[in-house]
Amino acid sequence: MDIDITKLIEQLQGYAVVYGLKILGALAILFIGKIVVNMLVNVTCNILKNKKIDETVVGFINSLSKSLLMIVLVLAALDVVGVQTTSMVAILGAAGLAIGLALQGSLSNFGAGVLLVIFRPIRVGDFIEAAGTMGTVEEIGIFTTNLTTPDNKVVIMPNAGITSGNIINYSIKDMRRIDFVFGVSYSADLSKVREIFEKILKECDYILEDPAYTIGVLELGDSSVNFAVRPWVKTKDYWNAYFYLTEKAKRELDLAGIEIPFPQTDIHLHKDEN
Repeated sequence: MDIDITKLIEQLQGYAVVYGLKILGALAILFIGKIVVNMLVNVTCNILKNKKIDETVVGFINSLSKSLLMIVLVLAALDVVGVQTTSMVAILGAAGLAIGLALQGSLSNFGAGVLLVIFRPIRVGDFIEAAGTMGTVEEIGIFTTNLTTPDNKVVIMPNAGITSGNIINYSIKDMRRIDFVFGVSYSADLSKVREIFEKILKECDYILEDPAYTIGVLELGDSSVNFAVRPWVKTKDYWNAYFYLTEKAKRELDLAGIEIPFPQTDIHLHKDEN
């Protein structure tokens, strides 16, 4: 069968004109629409921040609204090309169960993200421990939460992994108690040891007067008498106070000639007379 090349080229040119314009229109919608979406999301977030809305909620709304608007944008671009988006939506709806089963992990992360935003056990800026990881919350997204560890590593955690276990929030309270255990020799004067610890705590600027600190004999250990020293400090001063008091206790006990024993084993050798 003979093919009319001229007619074929004309048809291709016609298709190129029609669909080329549609494709260019779709690309223009995607390009311009993305800029508009970013502007709308940024304006919304700024309004929420000005109204003193919690930063955690703002970040979540930012992620969710941007994702939803981008989906609408893609559907609009497909409609310009000529794809029947109404039938596509119907097909997606019919396949919703299968998609839900395939993406149940992602859906659980989304649900966990919603719970984190609604009940707010953690907020942006909190120092927490969850799923075996400690760090500062940088962002709570729709699927994941970003933590920055004390050594400046970024850990991206699934939201479901956070809500499925215990969450320890070290920042939610203004005050924290430091629990020290100092061991001294059995030959030490316990009254003298108590005086030293009281002197250290009274001279430390980080220690709060209310609640009052606690000093007491915690236990009679295998090789030492163990004192519990439990002062209260502001949460932001926790580590500064911890390092200072640990070093200060060692120095003061050494100056007083009070031994800090360490675990040791005595081996006795008996000569066999036979």
